[in-house]
Parts: sequence; structure tokens; C-alpha cells
Amino acid sequence: MSKCEQCIVRQLNSLKSLTKKELTRISGCKTSVTIKKGETVFDEGEHLNGVYCISSGISKVSKMSSNGREQILFLIQKGDIIGERSLVSDEVSNLKATAISDMEVCFIPKEEIITDLQENPDFTMNVLKKMAASLKNADNVIVDMAQKTVKQRLAEMLLYLDTKFGHDAETVLNIHLSREDIANIIGTATESAILLLSEFKK
Repeated sequence: MSKCEQCIVRQLNSLKSLTKKELTRISGCKTSVTIKKGETVFDEGEHLNGVYCISSGISKVSKMSSNGREQILFLIQKGDIIGERSLVSDEVSNLKATAISDMEVCFIPKEEIITDLQENPDFTMNVLKKMAASLKNADNVIVDMAQKTVKQRLAEMLLYLDTKFGHDAETVLNIHLSREDIANIIGTATESAILLLSEFKK
């Protein structure tokens, strides 16, 4: 198990604002977990008692609608932290996180992070900025669903995936999503997503 103060991943998230002493303390209480593709990181309605720092792998974060349809809000990868809302609210999780590839994550207990939020203003500000960015993303998803066509949403999704995950020399995206996941990102039926993707390939 790597030590937090020596971990390169922390430079990609809010943990970069913590002091060496704070990181050493967190390193002593974190739990490293392997999550297989398809397994749940945390579920909607679950009480989160801490945050998850992604060391490797990719997860989708989604919300289930009242009619039982999944809406994927965003994708997280190495360096991202999820579960921050649990730090400021005692409510159960409003979202679900599921691994779409094998993952290595570090779980940091809530009480440890709360201590740093209270004592390290730089860390607090970085966490707040991350939460604000997540809220902005959720706002954009709502507007896109209401005002943009499915084809426009698919085009924007492909650009987003290329920006976030990159592509290889043959311009193949460095992330593998099922057709169902693609449909759940852009908010359409799987069959419609397949037809649109075939049009983009022409």
C-alpha cells in the first residue's frame, strides 16, 4: 500500500493541498480496495462514511430515474475523488458509482477529511471548487437534455471522451463503453445510439 505523501495521484486532486503531516495521518487510516469491472463503488441510497480516491481505472457515476432508467452524469478516472458530498451532508448518496474497468481505489474515512477541512483552508477551498464543478456539470446535463438533439449530445459526448481520455494513433478512444452506457450518457434508447454511432462512422 503506497503512502499518501508519496502518491503521484494526489497531485491530480484536492489532496495536493494537504501538508506532509496531514497526508501521513491519512495514509495511516485509509483503506486500499480493488474493485472489479461491473462492481459497485457505492450505491444510491447508501450512507457514505468517507471519500474515494481513484488510483487507477474508470467508473461511471449515475442516477436512476423514477421509471428505472439510468442516466450517467459523468465518468471518473485516475486522480479523481468521489463522495465529497458526504463530507458536508448526513444524507444518503444521491448517486451510484460503478466500475467500467478494474479499479484500485483508496477509501479515506470521513472523520479524517473533516479534520483537514476544519484546519486547512486551502484544502477546503479546493474541495468546494470540485463540488461546484460537479454541480455545474449537472446543470449542463439538464440543459442539454432539454434543448439539444440526441445527435448533438452524442457529438458532444465523443468530444468530451476524447478530451478526458485521449485516443491512440488510430484515433480510437482510450476508453471502452458499452452501447448501453453510451445511450445512458446521451439520454436515449440503446437502439437509437447504435444507429447514430453508425452514422458517425460513415
